[in-house]
Amino acid sequence: MLSRRRFLLKAGLATPFLSGGYAFGVEPQRLVTTRYRISPGNWPAALVLRIAVLADIHAINPWMSPAHIERIARATNALDPDIVLLAGDYEASMPLYGVGSYVSMEDCAEALSLLRAPLGVHAVLGNHDLGRRGRGGDNVRRAFAAFGIPVMENKAVRLEKKGRGFWLLGLGDQWGGIHRRRLDDLPGTLAQMSDGSPAILLAHEPDIFAELPQLDHERRIALTVCGHTHGGQVSFPFYGPRGVPSRFGRRFAYGHIVEDDRHLVVSGGLGMTGLPVRFGVPPEIVMVTLGGGSSLAT
Repeated sequence: MLSRRRFLLKAGLATPFLSGGYAFGVEPQRLVTTRYRISPGNWPAALVLRIAVLADIHAINPWMSPAHIERIARATNALDPDIVLLAGDYEASMPLYGVGSYVSMEDCAEALSLLRAPLGVHAVLGNHDLGRRGRGGDNVRRAFAAFGIPVMENKAVRLEKKGRGFWLLGLGDQWGGIHRRRLDDLPGTLAQMSDGSPAILLAHEPDIFAELPQLDHERRIALTVCGHTHGGQVSFPFYGPRGVPSRFGRRFAYGHIVEDDRHLVVSGGLGMTGLPVRFGVPPEIVMVTLGGGSSLAT
């Protein structure tokens, strides 16, 4: 019979192997829904908008196959969103490790074309889409256009729900991929807004949030929605994310962030980069209810 001391010793030795198996084989295939209820002061309380956010798909077999992307699309539809926002990085950025294969953007776009929402599906590009595999973004632009998914690059579109208008701003990528220069132009995008309706900003990288006080002088943007960080992809209890690709470190790593009454939601994303592992940050569909009540995470 094992003593308590020997049991704890064996359990401690086994933990790295068990957690490693979970990080490789279990968590990457999970799918959770993370919900936020947010009511910024500059958003009309009577305009209640249900926003689904999908980020960082990184399509690659077998981990993020077209069939798995279809599953994500159907799960998103079941949440009955008013609008779906795709926050960039559809191209894979992971070695094949001798077992995988890259998914074409045509197959990725076809799977995402199952998404349905009354106010449409809207996408921005991420830094990996603008990399060599994505040929500067042309792969995604061409495939998404073929399946009727608009890609927004420094563009503003006005939308309405029940006669109440708002603007959706889609920002160019801030890292630029193979361009090695910033492609975002938020002042130019804001200038396209032709009336006083509030705005939602869709961007890939959350770093733009730190620049909003200088760029959005009239506080038109009620909510900023981003991906990119994967929430660190690996996040340890009592320590947090292992690494965050941001010049601000963990400041915008994940979740609902409020600074100076400005609201940011950073999705933990769906896919993986580097290694096919996730730990402590399961793949997620983000559902934001904007307006109509207090600001809560559920």
